[in-house]
Amino acid sequence: MDVDAVMGELRALEDPKVRAVNLKHGDDHGVNLSKLRAVAKRLKTQHELAGELWATGDTAARLLALLICRPKAYGREELDAMLREARAPKVHDWLVGYVVKKSPYCEELRVAWSADPDPVVAGAGWTLTADRVAKQPEGLDLPGLLDTIEAELKGAPDRLQWAMNTCLAQIGIEHPELRARAIMIGERLEVLKDYPTSPGCTSPYAPIWITEMVRRQQA
Repeated sequence: MDVDAVMGELRALEDPKVRAVNLKHGDDHGVNLSKLRAVAKRLKTQHELAGELWATGDTAARLLALLICRPKAYGREELDAMLREARAPKVHDWLVGYVVKKSPYCEELRVAWSADPDPVVAGAGWTLTADRVAKQPEGLDLPGLLDTIEAELKGAPDRLQWAMNTCLAQIGIEHPELRARAIMIGERLEVLKDYPTSPGCTSPYAPIWITEMVRRQQA
Protein backbone atom coordinates (compact mmCIF):
# COMPACT_ATOMS: atom_id res chain seq x y z
CA MET A 1 0.00 0.00 0.00
CA ASP A 2 1.17 3.52 -0.72
CA VAL A 3 0.81 6.38 1.73
CA ASP A 4 -2.35 7.74 0.10
CA ALA A 5 -4.10 4.38 0.39
CA VAL A 6 -3.11 4.05 4.05
CA MET A 7 -4.27 7.58 4.83
CA GLY A 8 -7.59 6.76 3.20
CA GLU A 9 -7.93 3.69 5.38
CA LEU A 10 -7.15 5.72 8.50
CA ARG A 11 -9.76 8.31 7.54
CA ALA A 12 -12.31 5.52 7.15
CA LEU A 13 -11.53 4.36 10.70
CA GLU A 14 -12.09 7.83 12.15
CA ASP A 15 -14.65 7.77 14.97
CA PRO A 16 -15.90 11.12 16.35
CA LYS A 17 -16.54 9.58 19.77
CA VAL A 18 -12.97 8.25 19.97
CA ARG A 19 -11.65 11.64 18.91
CA ALA A 20 -13.69 13.40 21.60
CA VAL A 21 -12.24 11.14 24.30
CA ASN A 22 -8.69 11.51 22.97
CA LEU A 23 -8.93 15.29 22.78
CA LYS A 24 -9.44 15.37 26.54
CA HIS A 25 -5.94 13.89 26.84
CA GLY A 26 -4.37 16.13 24.22
CA ASP A 27 -4.39 13.55 21.41
CA ASP A 28 -5.93 14.81 18.17
CA HIS A 29 -6.95 11.56 16.48
CA GLY A 30 -10.10 9.50 16.33
CA VAL A 31 -8.84 6.02 15.44
CA ASN A 32 -9.39 3.18 17.89
CA LEU A 33 -5.94 1.92 18.83
CA SER A 34 -6.90 -1.75 18.53
CA LYS A 35 -7.98 -1.10 14.94
CA LEU A 36 -4.79 0.86 14.32
CA ARG A 37 -2.71 -2.07 15.59
CA ALA A 38 -4.66 -4.39 13.28
CA VAL A 39 -3.65 -2.22 10.30
CA ALA A 40 -0.02 -2.32 11.46
CA LYS A 41 -0.14 -6.09 11.84
CA ARG A 42 -1.35 -6.43 8.28
CA LEU A 43 1.23 -4.02 6.86
CA LYS A 44 4.09 -5.52 8.88
CA THR A 45 7.46 -3.72 8.88
CA GLN A 46 7.74 -1.10 6.14
CA HIS A 47 10.30 1.51 7.15
CA GLU A 48 10.03 3.64 4.02
CA LEU A 49 6.25 3.80 4.32
CA ALA A 50 6.68 4.66 8.01
CA GLY A 51 8.76 7.67 7.01
CA GLU A 52 6.09 8.84 4.57
CA LEU A 53 3.37 8.42 7.18
CA TRP A 54 5.39 10.35 9.76
CA ALA A 55 5.94 13.18 7.28
CA THR A 56 2.19 13.76 6.97
CA GLY A 57 2.13 15.17 10.50
CA ASP A 58 -1.16 13.38 11.12
CA THR A 59 -1.34 11.88 14.61
CA ALA A 60 -2.95 8.56 13.64
CA ALA A 61 -0.50 8.21 10.73
CA ARG A 62 2.43 8.86 13.05
CA LEU A 63 1.22 6.27 15.53
CA LEU A 64 0.96 3.75 12.70
CA ALA A 65 4.43 4.73 11.49
CA LEU A 66 5.88 3.92 14.90
CA LEU A 67 4.36 0.43 14.71
CA ILE A 68 5.73 -0.47 11.26
CA CYS A 69 9.16 1.21 11.34
CA ARG A 70 12.57 -0.31 12.04
CA PRO A 71 13.65 1.36 15.30
CA LYS A 72 17.35 0.68 14.78
CA ALA A 73 17.29 2.30 11.34
CA TYR A 74 16.91 5.81 12.77
CA GLY A 75 19.95 7.97 13.45
CA ARG A 76 20.46 9.92 16.66
CA GLU A 77 19.65 13.31 15.16
CA GLU A 78 16.62 11.89 13.39
CA LEU A 79 15.20 10.56 16.65
CA ASP A 80 15.89 13.86 18.37
CA ALA A 81 14.06 15.76 15.65
CA MET A 82 11.14 13.33 15.75
CA LEU A 83 10.76 13.73 19.50
CA ARG A 84 10.70 17.52 19.21
CA GLU A 85 7.97 17.23 16.57
CA ALA A 86 5.94 14.70 18.59
CA ARG A 87 3.81 16.98 20.70
CA ALA A 88 0.75 14.69 20.86
CA PRO A 89 1.14 12.72 24.13
CA LYS A 90 0.44 9.30 22.59
CA VAL A 91 2.91 9.86 19.74
CA HIS A 92 5.49 11.02 22.27
CA ASP A 93 4.93 7.96 24.47
CA TRP A 94 5.02 5.45 21.60
CA LEU A 95 8.11 7.05 20.07
CA VAL A 96 9.99 6.71 23.36
CA GLY A 97 8.59 3.31 24.30
CA TYR A 98 8.53 1.52 20.95
CA VAL A 99 11.40 3.13 19.06
CA VAL A 100 13.93 5.01 21.19
CA LYS A 101 14.20 2.23 23.80
CA LYS A 102 15.27 -0.14 20.99
CA SER A 103 17.76 2.30 19.47
CA PRO A 104 21.55 2.05 19.87
CA TYR A 105 21.38 5.77 20.71
CA CYS A 106 18.99 5.31 23.63
CA GLU A 107 21.51 6.05 26.37
CA GLU A 108 22.98 9.09 24.61
CA LEU A 109 19.52 10.51 24.11
CA ARG A 110 18.50 9.71 27.69
CA VAL A 111 21.36 11.81 29.03
CA ALA A 112 20.89 14.67 26.58
CA TRP A 113 17.12 14.85 26.88
CA SER A 114 17.06 14.71 30.70
CA ALA A 115 18.88 18.05 30.83
CA ASP A 116 16.95 19.70 27.97
CA PRO A 117 15.23 23.02 28.74
CA ASP A 118 12.09 21.87 26.93
CA PRO A 119 10.04 20.07 29.63
CA VAL A 120 8.43 17.71 27.11
CA VAL A 121 11.85 16.63 25.85
CA ALA A 122 13.15 16.40 29.41
CA GLY A 123 10.16 14.22 30.25
CA ALA A 124 11.29 11.74 27.61
CA GLY A 125 14.73 11.66 29.20
CA TRP A 126 13.28 11.00 32.64
CA THR A 127 11.02 8.27 31.23
CA LEU A 128 14.11 6.53 29.87
CA THR A 129 15.87 7.04 33.20
CA ALA A 130 12.97 5.46 35.10
CA ASP A 131 13.16 2.48 32.75
CA ARG A 132 16.88 2.13 33.34
CA VAL A 133 16.43 2.43 37.12
CA ALA A 134 14.20 -0.63 36.95
CA LYS A 135 16.12 -2.70 34.39
CA GLN A 136 19.76 -1.61 34.26
CA PRO A 137 20.66 0.68 37.18
CA GLU A 138 24.40 -0.01 37.09
CA GLY A 139 26.29 3.24 36.70
CA LEU A 140 23.38 5.49 37.65
CA ASP A 141 23.78 7.89 40.58
CA LEU A 142 20.52 6.94 42.30
CA PRO A 143 21.01 9.20 45.37
CA GLY A 144 21.80 12.02 42.95
CA LEU A 145 18.59 11.34 41.04
CA LEU A 146 16.66 11.55 44.31
CA ASP A 147 18.35 14.88 45.07
CA THR A 148 17.19 16.26 41.71
CA ILE A 149 13.70 14.85 42.12
CA GLU A 150 13.38 16.28 45.62
CA ALA A 151 14.42 19.72 44.37
CA GLU A 152 12.50 19.88 41.10
CA LEU A 153 9.51 17.50 41.14
CA LYS A 154 7.00 19.78 42.85
CA GLY A 155 7.35 22.61 40.34
CA ALA A 156 7.85 20.58 37.18
CA PRO A 157 5.34 20.88 34.29
CA ASP A 158 2.84 18.04 34.00
CA ARG A 159 4.55 15.62 31.59
CA LEU A 160 7.99 16.15 33.13
CA GLN A 161 6.51 15.83 36.61
CA TRP A 162 4.85 12.53 35.69
CA ALA A 163 8.12 11.10 34.36
CA MET A 164 10.13 12.26 37.36
CA ASN A 165 7.50 10.85 39.71
CA THR A 166 7.71 7.52 37.88
CA CYS A 167 11.48 7.55 38.38
CA LEU A 168 10.97 8.28 42.10
CA ALA A 169 8.61 5.32 42.40
CA GLN A 170 10.93 2.98 40.50
CA ILE A 171 13.83 3.86 42.78
CA GLY A 172 11.66 3.10 45.80
CA ILE A 173 10.32 -0.14 44.34
CA GLU A 174 13.55 -1.59 42.97
CA HIS A 175 16.15 -0.37 45.48
CA PRO A 176 15.39 -1.27 49.12
CA GLU A 177 18.31 0.75 50.47
CA LEU A 178 16.71 3.94 49.09
CA ARG A 179 13.07 3.02 49.66
CA ALA A 180 12.56 4.94 52.88
CA ARG A 181 14.00 8.12 51.37
CA ALA A 182 11.90 7.77 48.21
CA ILE A 183 8.74 7.37 50.28
CA MET A 184 9.72 10.31 52.48
CA ILE A 185 10.23 12.54 49.41
CA GLY A 186 6.84 11.50 48.07
CA GLU A 187 5.12 12.17 51.39
CA ARG A 188 6.71 15.58 51.75
CA LEU A 189 6.00 16.79 48.21
CA GLU A 190 2.52 15.17 47.92
CA VAL A 191 2.75 15.16 44.11
CA LEU A 192 -0.25 13.31 42.57
CA LYS A 193 -1.57 12.53 46.03
CA ASP A 194 -5.12 13.39 44.97
CA TYR A 195 -4.88 11.96 41.45
CA PRO A 196 -8.17 10.20 40.56
CA THR A 197 -7.55 6.46 40.42
CA SER A 198 -10.00 3.90 39.08
CA PRO A 199 -10.97 0.94 41.29
CA GLY A 200 -8.43 -1.85 40.95
CA CYS A 201 -5.68 0.48 39.75
CA THR A 202 -2.67 1.63 41.75
CA SER A 203 -2.38 5.30 42.63
CA PRO A 204 0.54 7.19 41.00
CA TYR A 205 1.18 8.86 44.38
CA ALA A 206 4.68 7.53 45.00
CA PRO A 207 4.32 6.33 48.63
CA ILE A 208 1.21 4.30 47.78
CA TRP A 209 2.68 3.09 44.47
CA ILE A 210 5.94 1.96 46.08
CA THR A 211 4.25 0.25 49.02
CA GLU A 212 1.77 -1.61 46.83
CA MET A 213 4.36 -2.85 44.31
CA VAL A 214 6.71 -4.03 47.06
CA ARG A 215 3.79 -5.84 48.70
CA ARG A 216 3.07 -7.66 45.43
CA GLN A 217 6.71 -8.61 45.01
CA GLN A 218 6.79 -10.08 48.49
CA ALA A 219 3.42 -11.86 48.29
